[in-house]
Amino acid sequence: MDNRRQFSRILFAASASLQQGKQQWHTTIIDLSLNGALVTAPENFVHADTPLQLSFTLPDSDIALQMTTKLIHHKQGQLGLKCHFIDLDSISHLRRIIELNLGDASLLNRELALLIADHDSTGTKG
Repeated sequence: MDNRRQFSRILFAASASLQQGKQQWHTTIIDLSLNGALVTAPENFVHADTPLQLSFTLPDSDIALQMTTKLIHHKQGQLGLKCHFIDLDSISHLRRIIELNLGDASLLNRELALLIADHDSTGTKG
């Protein structure tokens, strides 16, 4: 485990799509955090140095989440994505998913404060 990790990751298997400009790929989410996601690298994936839009629907619902991400790493058939922007509805649902899986609201609140501080210091919104 990476001791430098600041955000708790939860296992979350769900189908998703990645979009970059006019390119779109189907993928599967491996895990999620407030700060991004780990997904399977789609077949024929070619990354241009522009943001990737990650979209997925919560299983057994019609609730769709979207986040604009940056590719952090591409190795061993997986893509590490860092959240660059997420809308209010999506972050609310993501927060609830993580809260239910962590079972520790105080840990989640600390991570949310860290996420806000990190985005404030880098000039991004999330």
